[in-house]
Amino acid sequence: MTVREMICERERQTLSEYATLSEKSLGRDVYVEPCTLRTEFQRDRDRITHSKAFRRLMHKTQVFLSPEEDHYRTRLTHTLEVAQIARTIARALRLNEDLCEAIALGHDLGHTPFGHAGERTLQQCYRADFTHNAQSLRVVEKLEKLNLTVEVRDGILNHGWQMNTMTLEAKIIQYADRIAYINHDIDDAVRAGVLDESAIPDDILDVLGRTHSHRINTMVTAVINASADGKIDMEEPALGATLRLHDLMYELVYKNPIAKGEEGKACEMIRQLYEFLIANPEKIPDEYAQIAFEEGIDRAAADYISGMTDRYAVNVYREYFIPESWGTK
Repeated sequence: MTVREMICERERQTLSEYATLSEKSLGRDVYVEPCTLRTEFQRDRDRITHSKAFRRLMHKTQVFLSPEEDHYRTRLTHTLEVAQIARTIARALRLNEDLCEAIALGHDLGHTPFGHAGERTLQQCYRADFTHNAQSLRVVEKLEKLNLTVEVRDGILNHGWQMNTMTLEAKIIQYADRIAYINHDIDDAVRAGVLDESAIPDDILDVLGRTHSHRINTMVTAVINASADGKIDMEEPALGATLRLHDLMYELVYKNPIAKGEEGKACEMIRQLYEFLIANPEKIPDEYAQIAFEEGIDRAAADYISGMTDRYAVNVYREYFIPESWGTK
């Protein structure tokens, strides 16, 4: 037996009847010979981690735009936290950890620079139905042609809260994503002086816990306890407290004028970059030229901009719009 065959045999023997077995994958759009060492989902995980889009996540905003201090989360560290939480839940429920990990690592590949601010701007100037979910799928299918399995692509596209998924592993990502960002955004907001933990009501803290690790443990345990018979859920009272905490974070942090003070500038920058590229298609890099030919310059501009890191977007904007002093070139 190959190593992959031994792993598949172990999955058959140890995973839940509700788990997605690697050998039962619906496969890829383009057939490739099975790897002797890795299952199909492990192979997807590796393809994602070696992609350019994955590397760019380290310089993309999570909540705070282009933070100078090293300890604020980025889109990459968020992704890693989602993967860790998802694997913990999957292991406890005897579901496929490798499928969870692959979906988690790929779920935000299509996020724009400057977080959801960039996403909203492209919705306004490109298309109203532009979402980072669909763009993440486009990255793995069209832009980087990773040829991932159907199950991983489904999880990437449908990782948003309460979206329909074809596997329980993808449903786990929906909970892991929310658990991760609620808790690490509290941590970052307190560090930034945007949030005082005393602003979180005692009735929420009494249920979820008063420390970062305690809250994550409570939420993860609540998902594990409530999930059975082919269903992923979160038990009360943790679910109600988590939803209230999520709404509170929107009011105190995600809409906070201090945390979002630079968003207006970021949105205007994205808008101007988009309009400039539409008017000057020759400025689109060669790798997007075929997209411009096949799908239009607007699609190519959206793909180019959404793939930018925060600092790269600033540098491109500076190149196009900020005059340089005489003799600097």
